[in-house]
Amino acid sequence: MTETKQQSFANHTRVDPPYQFFLAPVALINVIATIVHLVRAPSLLSAWLLVLALAGVVAVIKLRTYPLKAQDRVIRLEERLRLAALLSDPAARAKILELSEAQLVALRFAPDDELPALADQALSNHLAPKEIKRNIRNWRADHFRI
Repeated sequence: MTETKQQSFANHTRVDPPYQFFLAPVALINVIATIVHLVRAPSLLSAWLLVLALAGVVAVIKLRTYPLKAQDRVIRLEERLRLAALLSDPAARAKILELSEAQLVALRFAPDDELPALADQALSNHLAPKEIKRNIRNWRADHFRI
């Protein structure tokens, strides 16, 4: 799943067409349709169909968030290891654990030469992930994110 397209802050987000343009809209339309059905023909069955439609929406949301959370955990570990290898100062290494998961996930785009300074900046200025990504000069692409 490697891609050759140059990644940057402007284009690093990924669209998953089957999920975003089919699965999620169908789940939402199903909820709307079952609400309409419940209003027009109130019954226990119509109410149960609404519960099932809402369960489908929850399942669709979890279908997306669970793998992203698992990837975030792996990225967090990778970035902690990368920072530990790049930082020679033991005091600086001790601060690695202070970085939030969101900050570490954002730091994955920083190349090795920018990472130590950017991690320090993220800690001292409490940078949000978007700010961290904006401060990266030479983008290190991540084409494996789902």
